[in-house]
Amino acid sequence: MKWKDYTCLPPQFRDQRVFDGCGISGLLNVDGERISGQKVVDMLCILSERENGLGAGYAGYGIYPKYKDYYALHFLFDHQQCKDRVMEYLERGGYIIHSEAIPTKIPAHVDFPPITWRVFYEPRKMKSISPNEEVVQMVMEINSKFEGAFVMSSGKNMGVFKGNGWSHEIAEFYNLKEYKGYMWLAHSRFPTNTPGWWGGAHPFNLLGTSVVHNGEITSYGTNMRYLESFGYKCTLKTDTEVIAYLFDLLIRKHKIPLSIATTALAPPLFSEIEQMEHKYQYVLKNLRATYRSAMLNGPFSIVVGISDPIPTMIGLSDRKKLRPLVAGISEDENTIYLSSEEASFRRLMLDSINGFKFKEIWHPKSGTAVIARVGDGLLKKGLEKPFENVNLSIMGGATI
Repeated sequence: MKWKDYTCLPPQFRDQRVFDGCGISGLLNVDGERISGQKVVDMLCILSERENGLGAGYAGYGIYPKYKDYYALHFLFDHQQCKDRVMEYLERGGYIIHSEAIPTKIPAHVDFPPITWRVFYEPRKMKSISPNEEVVQMVMEINSKFEGAFVMSSGKNMGVFKGNGWSHEIAEFYNLKEYKGYMWLAHSRFPTNTPGWWGGAHPFNLLGTSVVHNGEITSYGTNMRYLESFGYKCTLKTDTEVIAYLFDLLIRKHKIPLSIATTALAPPLFSEIEQMEHKYQYVLKNLRATYRSAMLNGPFSIVVGISDPIPTMIGLSDRKKLRPLVAGISEDENTIYLSSEEASFRRLMLDSINGFKFKEIWHPKSGTAVIARVGDGLLKKGLEKPFENVNLSIMGGATI
């Protein structure tokens, strides 16, 4: 039974669509301390009314310290022959450092799981393109041309774990409590308008960039065509895929500072821009003109993890705040939290033996990013004005 086949789902789920909204959660330890994935599982599973049992997933950063210098490729395969073909393809383009099954156990109701596999990989370092670009092209090739194969994630020292099931079932299936990472992202519920298959669950990933998303991107067609002009292949037919690729394009390829990139994806309305200082008007109008096809329309809230060059977590909602996003910081200011509901934070407080408390919990402004980074802490609360604390005269050298 193919895991890409929607008809393989249990009959009671085949026509189920729940439009109420996804559950999203994320956390980042500023000091880089690696903690069990169980914490983000607890944050997500309390949001059970936001999911429908069709999909859930997690992304962990810092989980492979032994192989941190190699690309960690997480795969889903239909069958052994498909896996063999992909392994042969990888060997032609680089070096397989280590290859093994991703350990799993099957809980109740996780039906028809694919082969889950991981490979720690080093490309052959071509002179014409960077190793990152080699891996990107390889991922696009596998996902578009190898029937029955899918690359879940392709970053260094990180991995995505996802599939069909409830959030607690996927966490149990991959035994996430045994992994330790300094940043975790999580998502429950399956995409609203696409068939249920394992690879289509969130998070969506490319290299070190992972995205979990609540909402619907109505600009998907425009965003997809724009990305394809830069060589990306949007094979999953779901809107969240374009968000991951847009972050990769703007930050890795175009080397735009995070504050500028998030503003390009969710810029202020023209009516708001007209009321700003002239220098801000000039920059924002040019930014909108340059990246008009990258702008995200529709209701959304997202949590994004980026590992290169410095591990960073970003939270961003649409310009009208049609989807919720809540942020919090621990009392010791070492951990930043994001979620679609404050209930995730309250859940952590219930479990704490040592009386865990939050220093602050707040609701970021619409279209304004929360940015937290390992080593630097909370850089943006999502309450600032556009480009606040960013030197517009040297945008290319901005550090945020």
